[in-house]
Amino acid sequence: MSSSSARASVIIVNYNGGQYLERCLTTLLPTLGPEDEVLLVDNGSTDGSAEWVERRFPFVQVIRSPVNGGFSYGCNLGARHARGTYLVFLNPDTAVSPGWLEELIAALQDPGVALATPCILLMDAPARVNTLGNDVHYTGLAFCRGIGTPRPVIGEVEDVAAISGAAFALRREVWEALGGMDEACFLYVEDTDLSWRAVLAGYRCVVVPQAVVYHRYTLRFGPNKIFYQERNRYRMLLKSLRWPTLMALLPALLLAEVVTWGYVVMYQRRRWTEKGRAYFWIVRHWQELMACRKAVQAARRARDRDLLARCTSRLAFEQTGAGAVAHWAHRLLDPLFGLILRTALILIRW
Repeated sequence: MSSSSARASVIIVNYNGGQYLERCLTTLLPTLGPEDEVLLVDNGSTDGSAEWVERRFPFVQVIRSPVNGGFSYGCNLGARHARGTYLVFLNPDTAVSPGWLEELIAALQDPGVALATPCILLMDAPARVNTLGNDVHYTGLAFCRGIGTPRPVIGEVEDVAAISGAAFALRREVWEALGGMDEACFLYVEDTDLSWRAVLAGYRCVVVPQAVVYHRYTLRFGPNKIFYQERNRYRMLLKSLRWPTLMALLPALLLAEVVTWGYVVMYQRRRWTEKGRAYFWIVRHWQELMACRKAVQAARRARDRDLLARCTSRLAFEQTGAGAVAHWAHRLLDPLFGLILRTALILIRW
């Protein structure tokens, strides 16, 4: 391997992930070629995982951050140290299968493809899908695509609304053109945000079913998750969509607020303040947000209509753990969201 370049740089962002790293690295390393490299970005871990990797896997480059700057920050930090033509991001709680990397790189030979994500299966139920890319509702809410369905035996590369941050790849030139991850996101929605910026720049996002990665996935709502998800969703919408589009979608955006508030009140009542904090954050950082919006709009090569065409009008209520409520939510709200989108698309010309 040249001292100045590599084929692919696999970047793992770690924060106290010691319990997962051995399985991740022992499955990963045999799948790599002599021109590939692995970088572990340690986000201020306190569990000794960075030191353990240095001892156990000395050929893995460990990049230390003194603080936990968040997933987006860790990805950007790793990319700055990476030497690969292809940048590949992998969660520490994953395990890969043979040939996964070659399949992702093959999909990226199409110059119109910006981001490629694998078929991600559930670690604890490997015959079932965790996600085949992500579905994105046009109000910015994202969900696992195909979760719980049987593993596809044969599948073609196909377009998706967004990649999954658990595992994805792209060409370095695309990463640099997009400006990397939005570090202000810190955690959550950063994969959807990157995907939306790619689509607006005229690229496609695809899932590669023959590239298989296993993920230890559970639905968790830890401290601040609602704050990060909602704040980052608002940030993404305000950066990405033109003002006339936002106005046309306003009824749906308000309805999404009713839905998310309803979920918080019914299932996460102790975290209701996090929604309010998200609103206040947007107000306090409005100028900085508008500067980011200006940059995203300047790089735009596609219409809002093209972006919305990749989105769904159906909210995956069942993925929130809402149980029986999900049935009635679908019956009542799916038609309404669909009607608003169809009406908005009549109004939106660009």
